[in-house]
Amino acid sequence: MSSGTSGSYWQGRALPSVLKHELLRRYLPPFGGMTGTQAQDGRVVYLDGYAGEGRYENGEPGSAEIALRVAAHHRSRGLNLSCFFVEQDAKSFARLEEVVAGYRARGVRAQARKGGVDDVLDEVVDSAVGVPFFLFLDPCGLSLPMDRLVEVLAKRRPGKRPATELLMNFSMMAVQRLGGHVRSPKGNERSLERFDEVCGGRWWRAYFADPKPGVLPAQAVAAEYARRLAERTGMFVQSVPVAKSPTVQPVYHLVFATRSPYGLWVFGDALARARDEWWKTLDLQEEDTLFSTASVLRPDPVEVEKKAVPAMAENLEGLLRRFRHPVKLVDHTLELFGEYYGQVTEPVARKAVKHLHGLGRTPSSGVGEKKIREITVHPGPAA
Repeated sequence: MSSGTSGSYWQGRALPSVLKHELLRRYLPPFGGMTGTQAQDGRVVYLDGYAGEGRYENGEPGSAEIALRVAAHHRSRGLNLSCFFVEQDAKSFARLEEVVAGYRARGVRAQARKGGVDDVLDEVVDSAVGVPFFLFLDPCGLSLPMDRLVEVLAKRRPGKRPATELLMNFSMMAVQRLGGHVRSPKGNERSLERFDEVCGGRWWRAYFADPKPGVLPAQAVAAEYARRLAERTGMFVQSVPVAKSPTVQPVYHLVFATRSPYGLWVFGDALARARDEWWKTLDLQEEDTLFSTASVLRPDPVEVEKKAVPAMAENLEGLLRRFRHPVKLVDHTLELFGEYYGQVTEPVARKAVKHLHGLGRTPSSGVGEKKIREITVHPGPAA
């Protein structure tokens, strides 16, 4: 159990967990499918560093069992997922081991380890030499120090192949709380120093000590954290805010790191689909109220797509003007989707190509390729 997790946490999934778990369920299979060929035996190593009990008391799967289900379901399809789960709390570990043992008996390669993630990280990384590696960190408080992440991601696993990816929960509640320590004369210096380690320096304190007008300190810290992690690892890093509605501050940021443009593309699509499940769950949890707050605040998917198509078409036209040669969509994921990355699914990219074609700005119609990410768009006469 991660620091700050109460016993009631495992009675049922809270809303903040819904999106993360749905995202894992949707992204792990294609990650294994895309990268498994990089290892001779098709093996992919997965580490959940804060696994908790693995399953909620009401029978719903936690992050650990979601990964185990993926491993069990896709074994016959050639995905050889080797899972490691780490948990420090003795009671939670005992329950986790029961869940893991059940899947091990079904032939899934899985181990539960008692301790902190840093206690077993080196061993797991060593076991992943020559095979793809996915690191999932979902603490209720603070995660690993940035220097430690950089050591693993940039020094021990610096290459594009075999693949290395990270998905991490960056808690905005923790950032806000620690920001209060910065401003208070009674602030806990040890807590501040611990977050210094997470951020790789004291730079974050300035956002709270001297806040700029119109700048939300916690959001600025999350953005700068992602920028620094990208700079130090040489990876694509996306920090995705997760909030209950567009009008409230995020509960956390999902920090995703990869070296693959394909990883960026597929993750963005999986995130958009997981968001839809998040909203459905929120609707269901509020259906007994006089009216659903979720229904009032939820962005209308039709309206979001209606705005996204011309915006993405404009982004694509900008790419064609800049490069003056054909553009393959997957090679420019972030530039193409722009602010709609993780908000809309990949079919919207094809619609954006068709929209640009309809305007006469490209001879490419957006049809023909089976996979949307493989579409190559040619510049029109104006480009």
